[in-house]
Amino acid sequence: MDNFRYYAPTEVIFGKNAEEKTGETAAKYGKRALLVYGKGSVVKSGLLDKVKGSLKDAGIEYKDFGGAKPNPTLAHAEDGIKEALEFGSDLIIGIGGGSAIDTAKAIAHGAANPDKNLWEMWTRKVPFKSSLPTGAVLTIAAAGSEMSDSAVLTNEEIGKKAGINTDLNRCRFAIMDPEYGSTLPKEQIAAGVADIMMHTMERYFIPGVRCDVTDEIAEGLLRAVIKNGAAAVKDPTDTEAMSEIFWASSLSHNNLTECGRGKDFSVHKLGHALSAKYDVTHGASLSAVWGSWAGALYKDAPGRFERFAKKVWSVTEEGEAAALSGINKTVEFFRSIGMPVSLSELGIKASDEDYRALSLDATMQDTVKLSRIRPLDAKEVEKIYRMAE
Repeated sequence: MDNFRYYAPTEVIFGKNAEEKTGETAAKYGKRALLVYGKGSVVKSGLLDKVKGSLKDAGIEYKDFGGAKPNPTLAHAEDGIKEALEFGSDLIIGIGGGSAIDTAKAIAHGAANPDKNLWEMWTRKVPFKSSLPTGAVLTIAAAGSEMSDSAVLTNEEIGKKAGINTDLNRCRFAIMDPEYGSTLPKEQIAAGVADIMMHTMERYFIPGVRCDVTDEIAEGLLRAVIKNGAAAVKDPTDTEAMSEIFWASSLSHNNLTECGRGKDFSVHKLGHALSAKYDVTHGASLSAVWGSWAGALYKDAPGRFERFAKKVWSVTEEGEAAALSGINKTVEFFRSIGMPVSLSELGIKASDEDYRALSLDATMQDTVKLSRIRPLDAKEVEKIYRMAE
């Protein structure tokens, strides 16, 4: 087991009517809140009004900032920074899913450092050591941003999607009422299930390290998500199933399942390049390429893929046959919940030039090699994209 640091400071309020405690929880961290949300689902469901009522009861002033996009953008976050500064915000609350929460984190960083360029901070060209406190009121089990140290933004001007990991990204609190998951379209729930699984698997397929406890946690989480994710997609009003995937979403991305092993996130790099170029849903960009990624690398980590197949999918084969069976079952699961498992199913018809551009974007112009299983340069990444046709 490798050395590790585990830090998970987020206060979680979970369960039916949890949103009613937003005000008393937020009052610990600020008195003037910017409310960051998307394009209206939190309005239609009544959640936004409930949050506002709770904040008002706690004596917290607030200002709306809607319009967060499915792939959060730099420009929108910069607009939010202006709003936060004009309002004198001392707290930023993301209401919705990962897009709203990541946008809230970006606004918090920018508002705390108004003299610095947000994109330069985001890409580590300019250091920063402070941020406003953030909170999350969750509506979907997916990104896990409510407890993670990560956030992602797309710079549409240059067509680049980038993530940043820092303890400053940690939300101070997360409010989770799983019943709001039923207000979302099934395709969003399915994309969220894929994202949860990917956050766990991106930390799992790293060979050469023994982490029995961490492995058991990850494998149990995956089994629970597969079972309850399918149930929630079939019937979004299944509150018990929705509760399971809400909690799994948080645990999959708060670093718990990487303790002693670390993480890889090479599939995310592939997906981010696709999202930046084609503006596709994050979870769909991952499910579309995972099978090809696994097919290209399973022979380099046969023990990990065999264990995954046996522990998560209960396959009875041995060796390479087991590894392939586990990969196939994962791909078929994605397909069964309506997720794309190829670029064509994602609606992408790429040219040779497109494949080269995607591979260079994913590898930062071939300056970074992907994967902790086997280093992948731009040419290897291009082959994976082509395999995913």
